[in-house]
Amino acid sequence: MHTKFFLLLPLCLMSSFLSFSQPALSAWLQNTTGTLSRHYVNGNSIPIQDNDSVNVQTVLYSNNWVYIRTKGQPSYVTGPFLDGNPSLATNQNAIFKISRNPVQNTGVPTNTTGGNIGIFINGVALFDYRDGVSWQNATNSLKGGPLGGMGDQVWNRDAVVGEKLGFDCSKGHPAMGNYHHHQNPSAFKLDLNVISTICNLYDADGLYSIDSNSHSPLIGFAYDGFPIYGAYAFKNVNGTGGIVRMKSSYKLRNITNRTTDALGNAVTPGPAVNGTYPLGYFREDYEYIPTGAGTPDYLDEHNGRFCVTPEYPNGIYCYFATVDDKWNSAYPYAIGPTFYGVKNAQKVATITEAVSVYSPTAVDDFSSIIREISIYPNPVNDLLAIQVNQLNTQNIDLTMYDINGNIVNQTTLYAGSTIAYFDTKTLYSGTYFLNISCGNQRINKKISVVK
Repeated sequence: MHTKFFLLLPLCLMSSFLSFSQPALSAWLQNTTGTLSRHYVNGNSIPIQDNDSVNVQTVLYSNNWVYIRTKGQPSYVTGPFLDGNPSLATNQNAIFKISRNPVQNTGVPTNTTGGNIGIFINGVALFDYRDGVSWQNATNSLKGGPLGGMGDQVWNRDAVVGEKLGFDCSKGHPAMGNYHHHQNPSAFKLDLNVISTICNLYDADGLYSIDSNSHSPLIGFAYDGFPIYGAYAFKNVNGTGGIVRMKSSYKLRNITNRTTDALGNAVTPGPAVNGTYPLGYFREDYEYIPTGAGTPDYLDEHNGRFCVTPEYPNGIYCYFATVDDKWNSAYPYAIGPTFYGVKNAQKVATITEAVSVYSPTAVDDFSSIIREISIYPNPVNDLLAIQVNQLNTQNIDLTMYDINGNIVNQTTLYAGSTIAYFDTKTLYSGTYFLNISCGNQRINKKISVVK
């Protein structure tokens, strides 16, 4: 059956239809300007231009489903991947089918799996904690995934720990070209405790920037249709209590030998806890410790809770991309190890029902975006950074002028990215002006260059 598009609905019907589960339609970052992907190669901090469109290409919907067409490429620059990963982020040419009517799974919870378990709003894949590597007791070694062979799959390596050297500045990497995140998609360098120095050579960018003073943006949807938020939210589930960090209820077990599971049952042994395999190296090093009343900022066993958010004023179950108090990723990172809802999303080759195209019409208030822009350092010597805190949903043009009105530098801060840089090493000392524009709205900021 061929895809059909019904675009001419009566106005009153269209309004009612689009208001139903609206965030599942409107939250996606659609590429309407032809922005193309870019990547870094090791040793070169100048990005290489690719030919694939970034973010989401099209959003289509029916009564029950939303279909996301994406090439799986973010607007922030991907790479390099310094653990020997030979892959680059490549065009996935994907259509993802996600429920608009998510429901709780009241039976046995469904485990998350390797591969895609969710989609970020820029069309990039979300993976769970694993990387396909597990301990093989018979050979006393790791097997599986990029290492080859097959482990026991009893002690499964945590990708966020085991593959840290292979993540780019945005905390992502590709698997056979499928670029994805296992964790909160914000730049390493912007964390309070920087655990990777890759951003020292390559621009510190990501889908959004963590802001402890604001409710985190809606950053994606899980394969059960429920939304995924960043690290901060209202403390209380009814939308009160101020903004606090959402906390994982999974804790490291108090073990020195890996011979039992979290319930105390004997299992095939893993390596002893040591400097090579510290606690947290394997997913089974964690146990779930539910919290009692009065601790609504601690999440459940799926890493979520039912709560009110800015996009869902009547409340909905939400997952959160958890971090610790230093903003380093905290297990289980986003979803898992089981889904809260009925997992029914899938990647499809074609759309086999009548659908409509969702065209974004609302434009964010640019004045609010201006309030979230940081320009630093100012005065500047050699490198000026322009950063959007939280989530940037529009292309922002940046142009720097000298006092005579001559353009000395210009770039674009793309929707779905957070930071842009101007090299000021070749500029003379003096006063310059930075024009920040989006559509027909613009402001000017004075910049001092001091040598």
